[in-house]
Amino acid sequence: MPFIDWENKDQAKAAAHSAPTHSLKQEAVYGDNDSVENLLIQGDNLLALKALLPAYAGRVKCIVIDPPYNTQLAFEHYDDRLEHSQWLSMMYPRLALLRELLADDGSIWVAIDDREAHYLKVLMDEIFGRSNFIANVVWEKVYTPKSNGRALSGDHDHLLVFAKSPAWLELGWNLIPRSAEQQKRFKNPDDDPDGPWRTYPLDVRTEDSARREKYRYEVTLPSGRIVRPAQGRHWALPKEEFDKARVKGEIYFGKDGNAMPTRKVHLKNARQGVIARTWWTYKEVTGNQDAKRELLALLGATDFITPKPERLIQQILTIASRPGDLVLDSFLGSGTTAAVAHKMQRRYIGIEIGDHARSHCIPRLQKVIDGEQGGISEAVGWRGGGGFRFFTLDAQQISDSSG
Repeated sequence: MPFIDWENKDQAKAAAHSAPTHSLKQEAVYGDNDSVENLLIQGDNLLALKALLPAYAGRVKCIVIDPPYNTQLAFEHYDDRLEHSQWLSMMYPRLALLRELLADDGSIWVAIDDREAHYLKVLMDEIFGRSNFIANVVWEKVYTPKSNGRALSGDHDHLLVFAKSPAWLELGWNLIPRSAEQQKRFKNPDDDPDGPWRTYPLDVRTEDSARREKYRYEVTLPSGRIVRPAQGRHWALPKEEFDKARVKGEIYFGKDGNAMPTRKVHLKNARQGVIARTWWTYKEVTGNQDAKRELLALLGATDFITPKPERLIQQILTIASRPGDLVLDSFLGSGTTAAVAHKMQRRYIGIEIGDHARSHCIPRLQKVIDGEQGGISEAVGWRGGGGFRFFTLDAQQISDSSG
């Protein structure tokens, strides 16, 4: 498998294990004292992740991070002007520790833009394994062209999705609710007593030569016309199953009985949700401007330029976790992941190095506890409750494993 190389890579690889181990010092408890595993940690995330390993290795179901994009700009809360190799050296040990914290059926979702996305993909191939790459989700973060774009307007970000192991595909992912538009596709034009339905194609592309003839039988339509699948395609059902489905009224031949057969699926029998696509539109999960408005409504003036909207994080946690699962964000920023996890009844750990761990994250999570109705609150029926513990890194090291 190809690897990405850069100056000081060996030191970056060693940093995850050579970083000193600190203990976590509890500073305060907010809300419900019983919410032990909702943690907000202020401190360097490399050291904080190392401190979490003894208690949390292999326990985190979903990791969502929004690391610096290396845009070569200076922001109020951090300097995003690292030299490319420095950025890779910053990311490698943190991703290595995050992998150790991830459960076998867990997944990690990393937001990034075009500047580093393709290098990050190769870096994560090395750390998580190329076979554990799930998808590159493309998020439409703006809904109008940027007039200050260079030649092309940059309208999207990436979400690189990796699993810890193949177990995620078996145990870890969930369907998302149907949209109103998808729900409308189920109709009942023939007053079917089983309610609204829609059809799905009954012919599929032939890839298995053993099925080629067995599944390419003739079908006589109600109109009397005889049809077969097109060249290179076959029916999805063997003839005996097709005939049974036809008797049950599960095969549809069009209003006039002269159309190629399709399979009739009733809404009441359909899967309770749909598989998520890799293209997430502004209409579906909103964008950067909506996120800024959410933050302004909660905290007033803010210097965060591109926070992530709550609906974006909600979509990720819907797919990759269930109530009670543990969610981790080690680049917490303004606290969006923790706030959404709290509202969705997930346990969470958020890590943020800057002073806004206190100035932004704590006030935001206090408002969540109080039942604020911004973001996804109404959609998930959030009315308040719960709590979290605030920690800092103890200045004294437990050990220094560099030797």
